Amino acid sequence: MKYELTNENLEIGKKNLFRIRALKDFAHVKAGDLGGWIESESNLSQEGTCWVSGEARVFGKACVFGSARVYDSARVFGSAQVYGEARVYDSAQVFGSAQVYGEARVSGEACVFGSAWVSGSAQVSGRACIKSVADYIVVGPAQSSGRFTTAYIVENSTVVTTGCFTGTLEEFKRAIEKTHEHNPSCLKQYRSFANLIAENFQ
Repeated sequence: MKYELTNENLEIGKKNLFRIRALKDFAHVKAGDLGGWIESESNLSQEGTCWVSGEARVFGKACVFGSARVYDSARVFGSAQVYGEARVYDSAQVFGSAQVYGEARVSGEACVFGSAWVSGSAQVSGRACIKSVADYIVVGPAQSSGRFTTAYIVENSTVVTTGCFTGTLEEFKRAIEKTHEHNPSCLKQYRSFANLIAENFQ
């Protein structure tokens, strides 16, 4: 076993959650470290290097496994699954039967729910609400950086995230023109990304 439930508990509605404590060193976790909150051992695998930390909460039939991490004030509940190298953090929520996996990142106040899945190298942040695979698109990798570009709708506006850039589609178009003005092949590829994103959300 890599962790145990402590006696420190937290009530959420009719559910009783317990803070976890690491029993051995693994990945970035040291034996004795206190983690976040789970309802039962079925919420966090005893295998792999997955972990729940900070004030994050995982409950219901939700499960975190593999090398995934849920931290800060994030919530994972319902029948949701977070696995692979995925990260859910800040105040993000994953619920329903949603799945977040691969190297995906869900952060900010983003919500992934329903039967949605966010995978690969997708980055979903801000106030995004992803309820199906039609709500976001991932394109790439870019030849200049190897990064993927993720786009999704927030309050009727298309938001684009790639590397350290997050902004509207129009801001993305301006940024690529400026950044790659002396590299025609990279600029051409990023323009094709922008066109794909625009077409996807028409």
